[in-house]
Amino acid sequence: MQTVTAVAHRGDPYRVRENTIASLRSALDRGADAVEIDVRLTRDGVPVLLHDDSLKRLWGHERPLRSLSAEEVRGLTDGRVPTLADALAATAGSRVMVDLPGVREVRTVRRIMDVIRDCGAADRVYYCAGAEAMLAVRAADPAAEIALTWTTLAPPRAGLLAAVRPRWLNYRFGLVDRELAARVHRDGLLLSVWTPDTARSLRRLLRAGVDSITTNRVDLLCALRER
Repeated sequence: MQTVTAVAHRGDPYRVRENTIASLRSALDRGADAVEIDVRLTRDGVPVLLHDDSLKRLWGHERPLRSLSAEEVRGLTDGRVPTLADALAATAGSRVMVDLPGVREVRTVRRIMDVIRDCGAADRVYYCAGAEAMLAVRAADPAAEIALTWTTLAPPRAGLLAAVRPRWLNYRFGLVDRELAARVHRDGLLLSVWTPDTARSLRRLLRAGVDSITTNRVDLLCALRER
């Protein structure tokens, strides 16, 4: 059985609030090979870690992120929403999968990539999201490593693959079986899946031959992988 990359989904969210520095560190301490983070821009263009488009679910404030400056976000969350630069510093030496929820514009992607480059992290960061966001990533950086998120059993069109040039296809785990894994590998791509959390699902995916698993229970995945 090949070695499967263990990716921690938003850190270690079953123990520590997602997309925080403490959560990322907890995941790495529990054996993660990489951490997945969600990145959005504040009103003043600072990339921060937040999956949702508002602070309501995690932080109890009905405030859209796009309406807030980075300083206002710090005040509303007691500094617990990290900037992308802070997250990259906290994960130094580890791989980081940057998810781009809601991102569509090349200029937004360029701003995020500028921070990654300025932090000296370009060689350990790769990107995931749907086709529109990944087309923007490819337009911003011809050399970026991309995991194209795909949510149907129908394979991506050849034209889309030629435009995005992903290294990975990133599937919802329930769609994946041995046949799909073999098809992805025949096409010369690596297969990433998200986000199984039960031992039964993780074992099935390990047997199916996937290359990477993004999970909320990275310690369980690491334990099963070692067996």
